[in-house]
Amino acid sequence: MKLTKKRHACVRLEKDGHTLVIDPGGFSEEDAAVGADVILVTHEHPDHFNEARLRAALDADPAAELWTLGSVADQLSAAFPGRVHTVGHGDTFTAGGFDVQVHGELHAVIHPDIPRIANIGYLVDGSVFHPGDALTVPGHPVDTLLLPVQAPWSKLSEVIDYVREVKPRRSIDVHDALLTDLARPIYDSQIGGLGGAEHLRLAPGGEA
Repeated sequence: MKLTKKRHACVRLEKDGHTLVIDPGGFSEEDAAVGADVILVTHEHPDHFNEARLRAALDADPAAELWTLGSVADQLSAAFPGRVHTVGHGDTFTAGGFDVQVHGELHAVIHPDIPRIANIGYLVDGSVFHPGDALTVPGHPVDTLLLPVQAPWSKLSEVIDYVREVKPRRSIDVHDALLTDLARPIYDSQIGGLGGAEHLRLAPGGEA
């Protein structure tokens, strides 16, 4: 399975001629979801969910389908009947040749005064885990953890402890659009040195 990093929280996974895209949001490339057979969205925040990008991808390929939580599905299901599927914690499904498990229920706490919204993560082929905006531990072995490296709701010590708890073979940074180039070497050395797993940072378009 080939992994291609897109901007911010978005990644593309390709296997056996099929493509799965996670979180093609407003910080991602405009065509980030185009060409995907399967699209997964973790939650409704605009850096993860962009309705125009999803509509473009679903319009471009009548066979493409979307799996997501209810708050996102409700905005698209009427326009694409039978192609938008609502899933939640504990669900499993197969789409485009990919086996997917759903883990997690809530977005991380941004501030106690801000109500928490729903958030789900996806474990793809029992190998690659994207937690969305949460530090969800899937309770299954993970080869590649897509690590939300910087966000208004996190601090570096929590990110490092998350890698330690999940115990992946490697972590790859996502959720990094707000992290400046000046800060990246600090994050690289701290996560790589203390996380206990191989740590990778890919530029948009980079592959692993």
